[in-house]
Amino acid sequence: NEVLTPAMRLMELQAKHRTLDNKIAELHSYPYQNQILLQRLKKEKLRLKDAIERLKDDMIPDLNA
Repeated sequence: NEVLTPAMRLMELQAKHRTLDNKIAELHSYPYQNQILLQRLKKEKLRLKDAIERLKDDMIPDLNA
């Protein structure tokens, strides 16, 4: 198994975030989109965004330390 560096993990999360964004946009294009699926995808996208931000914060050294 390959060990993921923080930068690799960040790129992976960002790719998943973009994929979800595309799926959400695609669902919006249908007049009778599945609202439950759309809501679930949006929540997952927000969860990924939070994880990306936490990872970015961890990668940047604390200047006040």
